[in-house]
Amino acid sequence: MPELTEQQRAFLDNPFVGVVTTLRRDGSPHSTVVWVDCLDGKAAFNTALGRVKPRNMERDPRVSLLVLDPGDPYRWLSVDGRISITEEGADDHIDRLAKKYVGADSYPNRKPGEVRVTVTIDATHVDAHGIE
Repeated sequence: MPELTEQQRAFLDNPFVGVVTTLRRDGSPHSTVVWVDCLDGKAAFNTALGRVKPRNMERDPRVSLLVLDPGDPYRWLSVDGRISITEEGADDHIDRLAKKYVGADSYPNRKPGEVRVTVTIDATHVDAHGIE
Protein backbone atom coordinates (compact mmCIF):
# COMPACT_ATOMS: atom_id res chain seq x y z
CA MET A 1 0.00 0.00 0.00
CA PRO A 2 1.48 3.37 -0.93
CA GLU A 3 1.96 5.90 1.84
CA LEU A 4 1.82 9.67 1.65
CA THR A 5 5.23 11.32 1.65
CA GLU A 6 6.16 13.93 4.23
CA GLN A 7 5.65 16.66 1.57
CA GLN A 8 2.22 15.26 0.64
CA ARG A 9 1.15 15.14 4.29
CA ALA A 10 2.35 18.75 4.71
CA PHE A 11 0.34 19.71 1.60
CA LEU A 12 -2.81 18.45 3.37
CA ASP A 13 -2.06 20.78 6.30
CA ASN A 14 -3.05 23.69 4.04
CA PRO A 15 -6.69 24.85 4.01
CA PHE A 16 -7.18 23.54 0.45
CA VAL A 17 -10.54 21.88 -0.17
CA GLY A 18 -10.70 18.49 -1.80
CA VAL A 19 -13.16 16.76 -4.05
CA VAL A 20 -14.04 13.23 -2.99
CA THR A 21 -15.70 10.87 -5.44
CA THR A 22 -17.76 7.91 -4.26
CA LEU A 23 -19.76 5.44 -6.31
CA ARG A 24 -23.54 5.43 -6.48
CA ARG A 25 -25.54 2.19 -6.46
CA ASP A 26 -25.59 2.19 -10.28
CA GLY A 27 -21.78 2.65 -10.40
CA SER A 28 -21.87 6.27 -11.52
CA PRO A 29 -19.57 8.75 -9.75
CA HIS A 30 -20.79 11.15 -7.04
CA SER A 31 -18.35 14.01 -6.30
CA THR A 32 -18.52 16.48 -3.42
CA VAL A 33 -16.29 19.13 -1.88
CA VAL A 34 -14.76 18.22 1.48
CA TRP A 35 -12.41 19.69 4.07
CA VAL A 36 -9.33 17.47 4.33
CA ASP A 37 -6.38 16.79 6.58
CA CYS A 38 -4.02 13.99 7.46
CA LEU A 39 -4.64 11.53 10.33
CA ASP A 40 -2.10 8.86 11.20
CA GLY A 41 -0.38 9.47 7.86
CA LYS A 42 -3.56 9.01 5.81
CA ALA A 43 -5.74 11.50 3.95
CA ALA A 44 -8.93 12.12 5.94
CA PHE A 45 -12.20 14.04 5.78
CA ASN A 46 -15.38 14.31 7.84
CA THR A 47 -19.05 13.93 6.99
CA ALA A 48 -22.39 13.15 8.65
CA LEU A 49 -24.35 9.92 8.61
CA GLY A 50 -27.51 10.03 6.53
CA ARG A 51 -25.90 11.89 3.66
CA VAL A 52 -25.34 10.36 0.22
CA LYS A 53 -21.55 10.17 0.58
CA PRO A 54 -21.48 7.86 3.66
CA ARG A 55 -24.28 5.72 2.24
CA ASN A 56 -22.25 5.25 -0.94
CA MET A 57 -19.07 4.47 1.03
CA GLU A 58 -20.81 1.94 3.29
CA ARG A 59 -21.98 0.07 0.19
CA ASP A 60 -18.70 0.45 -1.75
CA PRO A 61 -15.62 1.58 0.20
CA ARG A 62 -13.67 2.75 -2.87
CA VAL A 63 -13.09 6.50 -3.13
CA SER A 64 -10.95 9.00 -4.97
CA LEU A 65 -9.81 12.30 -3.46
CA LEU A 66 -8.31 15.22 -5.38
CA VAL A 67 -6.90 18.26 -3.55
CA LEU A 68 -5.81 21.33 -5.56
CA ASP A 69 -3.73 24.30 -4.48
CA PRO A 70 -6.08 27.22 -5.34
CA GLY A 71 -3.06 29.42 -6.04
CA ASP A 72 -1.57 26.94 -8.51
CA PRO A 73 -4.00 24.39 -10.02
CA TYR A 74 -1.03 22.40 -11.35
CA ARG A 75 0.02 21.66 -7.75
CA TRP A 76 -2.22 18.83 -6.59
CA LEU A 77 -2.52 15.53 -4.74
CA SER A 78 -4.71 12.59 -5.73
CA VAL A 79 -5.41 9.63 -3.43
CA ASP A 80 -7.41 6.58 -4.49
CA GLY A 81 -8.22 3.82 -2.05
CA ARG A 82 -10.58 2.18 0.37
CA ILE A 83 -12.01 3.98 3.35
CA SER A 84 -12.35 3.37 7.06
CA ILE A 85 -15.16 5.17 8.88
CA THR A 86 -15.40 5.89 12.60
CA GLU A 87 -17.65 7.94 14.86
CA GLU A 88 -14.95 7.96 17.55
CA GLY A 89 -13.40 11.42 17.76
CA ALA A 90 -15.37 12.66 14.73
CA ASP A 91 -16.93 15.64 16.56
CA ASP A 92 -13.48 16.85 17.61
CA HIS A 93 -12.19 16.22 14.09
CA ILE A 94 -14.85 18.41 12.44
CA ASP A 95 -14.14 21.14 15.01
CA ARG A 96 -10.40 21.03 14.14
CA LEU A 97 -11.30 21.25 10.45
CA ALA A 98 -13.60 24.21 11.16
CA LYS A 99 -10.70 25.98 12.89
CA LYS A 100 -8.44 25.28 9.91
CA TYR A 101 -10.89 26.29 7.19
CA VAL A 102 -13.07 29.05 8.69
CA GLY A 103 -11.33 30.04 11.93
CA ALA A 104 -14.24 28.83 14.10
CA ASP A 105 -13.68 27.00 17.40
CA SER A 106 -16.52 24.60 16.56
CA TYR A 107 -18.21 23.49 13.36
CA PRO A 108 -20.79 26.22 12.61
CA ASN A 109 -23.11 24.10 10.43
CA ARG A 110 -23.75 21.29 12.93
CA LYS A 111 -27.36 20.09 12.92
CA PRO A 112 -29.15 18.89 16.08
CA GLY A 113 -28.83 15.11 16.40
CA GLU A 114 -26.28 14.92 13.60
CA VAL A 115 -23.82 12.02 13.86
CA ARG A 116 -20.39 12.95 12.49
CA VAL A 117 -17.92 10.41 11.12
CA THR A 118 -14.24 10.65 10.27
CA VAL A 119 -13.22 8.96 7.04
CA THR A 120 -9.62 7.92 6.40
CA ILE A 121 -8.36 6.60 3.09
CA ASP A 122 -6.15 3.52 2.93
CA ALA A 123 -4.38 4.45 -0.28
CA THR A 124 -4.09 2.03 -3.18
CA HIS A 125 -2.74 4.74 -5.51
CA VAL A 126 -1.21 8.16 -4.79
CA ASP A 127 -0.28 10.67 -7.46
CA ALA A 128 0.87 14.27 -7.10
CA HIS A 129 2.28 17.15 -9.09
CA GLY A 130 4.28 20.13 -7.88
CA ILE A 131 4.58 18.90 -4.30
CA GLU A 132 7.88 17.02 -4.15
